[in-house]
Amino acid sequence: MSGNRQILIDSLPEGKLATSNYRLEENPVPVPGDGEVLCRTLVITIGAGTRAGLQGSASYAGAPQINVVMNGTGVSRVTESNSDEFQKGDLVVCPSGWQDYSVHPAKHLRKVSGDIDIAHHLGALGTNGLTAYFGLLSVGEPKPGHTVLVSAAAGSVGHLVGQIAKIKDCRTVGVTSTPEKCQLLEDRFGYDASVSYRSPDFRADFKAACPGGVDIYFDNTGGDILGAALRRMNKRGRIICCGAVSQYDTSNPAGSPSGLPGLLVGNSVRMEGFLVFEFSEHYQAARDELKGWIQSGQLKPLNDEFDGLEKAPEAFVDLLSGGNIGTRMVRIAD
Repeated sequence: MSGNRQILIDSLPEGKLATSNYRLEENPVPVPGDGEVLCRTLVITIGAGTRAGLQGSASYAGAPQINVVMNGTGVSRVTESNSDEFQKGDLVVCPSGWQDYSVHPAKHLRKVSGDIDIAHHLGALGTNGLTAYFGLLSVGEPKPGHTVLVSAAAGSVGHLVGQIAKIKDCRTVGVTSTPEKCQLLEDRFGYDASVSYRSPDFRADFKAACPGGVDIYFDNTGGDILGAALRRMNKRGRIICCGAVSQYDTSNPAGSPSGLPGLLVGNSVRMEGFLVFEFSEHYQAARDELKGWIQSGQLKPLNDEFDGLEKAPEAFVDLLSGGNIGTRMVRIAD
């Protein structure tokens, strides 16, 4: 067994995140204690919400720190176990962080199967998929024929929200960055219409894509797109506040869109935030349904991958600049 490569937070970003905010070190492989399990990281997922933790704006993440392993969730293989619950060779989801090896109490591990691409356990069957599932279905409460608008629609959560909405017989409109991504939304993910927020004709394009207004807006971005959506909401529409990726990679997040709360009151619009952890008791039922949709071909998750632990900072910076399509992953070992 070689050493344990780790990517540590070297400095907190001032302004936009840079690869120089991280450093790579090699340390001894940790040794599991009583009731603990040593895990070899195979693949990690990288999400934009982690940037909020470095910013200090995510209360659930605690205060940002330097000289610690960058946090993250991974699929790992058990290499040594001092717990009766896990055996050498088991596949598990764990809070691996950005490193080759990690040690965890057995209660922090979740055993998973190898009958599906293991990366799906971090994407469509992980936090991203559960966020899309519960945000849309439990918070948004879609009905057949509803128009569902999704921002960051080609991203890790958005590309799943649109597909779940189509499974529920809704009309879907995606907002993304480039014309190329717009085409992908329609061709690969089945969106009925798409809009580039970078278009000089964004307002007209947005109005044309939502001629009957918007019943449900799944907001992953906040900022100007939220402002535009507020003005197209139908009577008793629902705005699902999932994230604010447009505000993460900055030291000066923008304020709320103008017109609040008047735009909510005028059309009796419900605007609700949520954390996926609130639905933890229903995770397994959701995973079973999501896996069934994947196996039947109704849901087609896309994992956007980099190879090698050393690529993780680059993968994160690129994600924050809008470079990903689907769920950003880093493959670390076979």
